[in-house]
Amino acid sequence: MIPFKICGITNINDALAAIQNNASAIGFIFAKDSPRKITFEKAKIISKRIGNKISKIGVFVNQEKQIIEEAIKSIPLNMIQLHGDENPSFCNSFTIPVIKAIQIKNDESINKAKEFDVDAILFDTYKKGFRGGTGNSFDWSILLNQKYDKPIILSGGLNKNNILEAIDHVNPFAIDVNSGVEISPGIKSHTKIKNFYKKINKTKSTGFKFE
Repeated sequence: MIPFKICGITNINDALAAIQNNASAIGFIFAKDSPRKITFEKAKIISKRIGNKISKIGVFVNQEKQIIEEAIKSIPLNMIQLHGDENPSFCNSFTIPVIKAIQIKNDESINKAKEFDVDAILFDTYKKGFRGGTGNSFDWSILLNQKYDKPIILSGGLNKNNILEAIDHVNPFAIDVNSGVEISPGIKSHTKIKNFYKKINKTKSTGFKFE
């Protein structure tokens, strides 16, 4: 099965639902303007409860390195996802694996992705004023015939109805789902998580690991 991350986790029950449905990772969003924002303290509590049963990814937007480092050590995190305007040198300054998120607007967005020497590139939907969690998918054809030397993670408006088509079009190494398995921002539907898992259960493994 293709590895998948459930992002925007804000409570222990949703984290446990992710584990029960074989998610590869959960995402804690620490961006201050996100409706799915979680505090370091709450993330620590969840992390302590679940231990090493699943990888934990911290999502940050234009935040200081000191703050990110604190989260890495105190929660702790397996990877970080940088979803802002971070430059390549900033992304390369951490000791744990880094995912760089790129919002896809046009071909120029693709060229920007190739500037980063990180552990994976995450492609998400561009929407003015938003840094992910839009609930909308982008035009996957923009990615056709593109070559990358880094693993690609696909995000942006994915749900049980379009996920197999998305995988077929983009052929990503992993999937990131958020609003597609929600009741409301930050509150997951365990039924939607289960149905999403059932939909991708028979897809091929890519060998990618969120760690």
